[in-house]
Amino acid sequence: MLRRRFEQTLSLEVRLDQEATNLREQAKLLPRGKLREQVLRKARQNYVAAHINEWLTSPSLKAPT
Repeated sequence: MLRRRFEQTLSLEVRLDQEATNLREQAKLLPRGKLREQVLRKARQNYVAAHINEWLTSPSLKAPT
């Protein structure tokens, strides 16, 4: 079975930031409760993941000695 492959036009950090922003906008429309908290939690996870990936791919990151 062949895998369908395509190149991403945006970097992972940008896509994660966009998703986090979209999730925050969705959360504003939801009433207070469990679902809203889950959406906000996912937004925070995307935001943190974007920054961790940015840190890991930075040229200033040095290997442990």
